[in-house]
Amino acid sequence: MRLLLAALALLIAGGAGYIRLAPSDPARWHVAPRLAALEKGGPLGQVLTVEGGAAVQLASADPASLLARLDGIALATPRTRRLAGSVAEGRITWISRSLFWGFPDYTTAQVTPEGLVIHARQRFGSNDWGVNAARLEIWLTRLSRS
Repeated sequence: MRLLLAALALLIAGGAGYIRLAPSDPARWHVAPRLAALEKGGPLGQVLTVEGGAAVQLASADPASLLARLDGIALATPRTRRLAGSVAEGRITWISRSLFWGFPDYTTAQVTPEGLVIHARQRFGSNDWGVNAARLEIWLTRLSRS
């Protein structure tokens, strides 16, 4: 029985270590937000739940300024750091990790002629339980106050 429990503990620790330490390849995650996710409708500024995450499109006459403000908000979010990109590039991808297991979620914001498109998505699992949509809602609330 002890051997079984030890094996189970080792399996759990190995899985947790992989989730927390798995490298995040910018070539895979720092890509243009899926605009198709927003084609299903909804007013501008409304966070839409999409497969594996959430997306929103913001209209703005100055999307680069909006991206700069969003970058500050994202970097002030616990367990969130910039994975790739910059305001000058017009696209930034952040990685946010859950508190306990360290599950990574990737959020990419990109300047477009119409404004700013933001797509948040999970890396592991088939259901993000609304975490990405909730994070986007919080960021948008802070953005509207800044």
